[in-house]
Amino acid sequence: MKRHNGMRPQDILILLKILSMENEQWLNIDVARGLKISQSEITESLERSKIAKLIDSEKRSVFRTALLEFLVYGLKYVFPVLPGPMVRGIPTSHSAPPLLDYISKGSETYVWPDPEGDRRGQSIIPLYKTVPQAVKEDSKLYELLVLTDAIRVGRAREVNFAVKELSKRLNAVIHIRE
Repeated sequence: MKRHNGMRPQDILILLKILSMENEQWLNIDVARGLKISQSEITESLERSKIAKLIDSEKRSVFRTALLEFLVYGLKYVFPVLPGPMVRGIPTSHSAPPLLDYISKGSETYVWPDPEGDRRGQSIIPLYKTVPQAVKEDSKLYELLVLTDAIRVGRAREVNFAVKELSKRLNAVIHIRE
């Protein structure tokens, strides 16, 4: 059995990309192209996710409830983030749909740094360096990553909204521990 040296941020990105493809038939190369990541990184990531029991043994079907549980209870500890300086970028967390409508407009704006971005805000380092390019081509992935960032950086209200929305989108249910 292969040794598991821990999850990496791109592993979450890859699993969310697979889910954004909504049961399409996909190949590793499709995921690699969509995320601007090498095929070998995709292969290694899927193996780590299999060992972590986040994807099936064929590396084709994401275990949605397990992934949601990891996102809710582990993500902010394994891949923490603190808002950084003001930059131009792509809105994330509560600053972007689907959370934008639920959170007061007076809140600070969070963005992933991107010179082509249309907003200024406090920088949030994305889970992986290719996120800004990848979300420009995949609106479903964008929303999943926005919700994921709300869990990483949000306050209780934002986290609760994000968990509910992710549960709906992943079609998964977990029992929230208070």
